[in-house]
Amino acid sequence: MANLNTIVGSLALKNPLILASGTCGYGDAFQDFFSLGKIGAVVTKGISLKPRAGNPSPRLCETSAGLLNSIGLENIGLEKFVSEKLPLLRQQKACVIVNIFGEREEEYIELSYLLSKQEGIQALELNLSCPNVRKGGLEFGRDPETVKAITSSVKANSAIPVWVKLSASRADPVELAKAAEDGGADAVVIMNTLRAMSIDIEKKKPALGAVFGGLSGPAIKPVALAAVYETVKAVKIPVIGCGGISSGRDALEFLLAGARAVEVGTAVLVNPLAPMEILKEMDNYLSGLGIKSLDEWIGKLKA
Repeated sequence: MANLNTIVGSLALKNPLILASGTCGYGDAFQDFFSLGKIGAVVTKGISLKPRAGNPSPRLCETSAGLLNSIGLENIGLEKFVSEKLPLLRQQKACVIVNIFGEREEEYIELSYLLSKQEGIQALELNLSCPNVRKGGLEFGRDPETVKAITSSVKANSAIPVWVKLSASRADPVELAKAAEDGGADAVVIMNTLRAMSIDIEKKKPALGAVFGGLSGPAIKPVALAAVYETVKAVKIPVIGCGGISSGRDALEFLLAGARAVEVGTAVLVNPLAPMEILKEMDNYLSGLGIKSLDEWIGKLKA
């Protein structure tokens, strides 16, 4: 068997597979299928200071090669997450990454300060897709200077590593990744969903209640792979690949391009056992090549 251990900054993971935010609830959604302690880490759905209702339905729409979602960051809020969900994650001995977001920079700071004091949380993942109410509703993640500023503020108030999840929808992910690095990020996650829409021609209406949503799944994999490859060459901090990974071979592509780990999302909505199957396929492939350590594979793309 290949040794699938990997290191993301100061965080050691037993394997490179991470459950992506938004597709595994608070981690407890998959406890009947496999133990969270068997995978590298789990990223919770986005947590805000107060509970959030999210967008109007319909919130999900299948496409020919992926999934559109417009959940609207619905969540139970910080207090209930800490009291009701975090204890369950501790019981499973999961490596927990908490995705956080806010409508003001101060909310990110408060969340990072409070969550980093909780036992059983190994890192924070900044979701910068929330509108900045002070700048006319523009997303925090669209402006490199804002990315740098929020990352720096969160780092100053967090006792645990800080990852920054970025999108390629509206800006150059490499430029944003450099900004996150300048702000002190411990790692960047490339990439979030792409802004998209679908139309119901019978009803002559958008398929989603909020009109636009985030596209995930196999359709975005080539975009994500290119963004990861370019980002790895541009920054010194670790890059975590995310976008359309549904098999062991997919995951190995991102690692070969230089990602230190990968996040899997839409695939687990289709098949709850996908994480275990992906890990097995990775192990079988690497073992078949005689590769004993993941370090012999990561970043070894011949380009």
